Amino acid sequence: MDTSNKILIVDDDREIRTLLAEYLDHNGYSTVMAADGPGMWAALLEHQFELIVLDLNLPGDDGLTLCRNLRGKSNVPVIMLTARGEPLDRIIGLEMGADDYLPKPFEPRELLARIRSVLRRTQHTHSNSGNDSLQKIKFAGWTLDMTARHLISPDDMVVSLSGAEFRMLNIFLEHPNRILNRDQLLNMTHGRDADPFDRSIDIQISRLRQKLREDARTPQIIKTVRNGGYVLAVSVVAEKNT
Repeated sequence: MDTSNKILIVDDDREIRTLLAEYLDHNGYSTVMAADGPGMWAALLEHQFELIVLDLNLPGDDGLTLCRNLRGKSNVPVIMLTARGEPLDRIIGLEMGADDYLPKPFEPRELLARIRSVLRRTQHTHSNSGNDSLQKIKFAGWTLDMTARHLISPDDMVVSLSGAEFRMLNIFLEHPNRILNRDQLLNMTHGRDADPFDRSIDIQISRLRQKLREDARTPQIIKTVRNGGYVLAVSVVAEKNT
């Protein structure tokens, strides 16, 4: 089965999911629709998707719960649909592992732009992960396995990463000891400029620090530069196949 450009739309509003499916189908994607969590899991068993559009407010398990459970099994990119005026939901969505969010109501073409941006970043990361036979990147006792797309701790424990976390860490590893501000990081990871209330970068860095076992008050690997941004403050060694 051809699984290229296949997108899963999970929304309990039949009119919205049908409208989005028709619009995305018209723009070159192949869509599958689900109305709730059980429908989502059933679709994931039957198909391989490049991206999931996931509504936050669903009957039964909500989008946050589904995204968190999904992250324990898959790195497929997720765009979360949230209610306008509920920034906390967006923050929690990113904490649960969503790659991006879009507040309702929105224009279908805006969702299309977000989908293209997320897929472009995902494909770019996959392309770089195999570039020049690069296999592992080592830093501060940690190892990022570029093939398996997970972290290995100094005590040899495997730490899973969401797609967004993998891309963020990879960006820091590509620019060690260089201060990167929020605008730069958001553009590199999300393909757009920041607005004054966008906390997605801070949330993703907080998640990375937790997985790197950093003390939030005195981080040593990814440091905060006051009025500057963030910096990976350790040396980096890349290993390639010989």
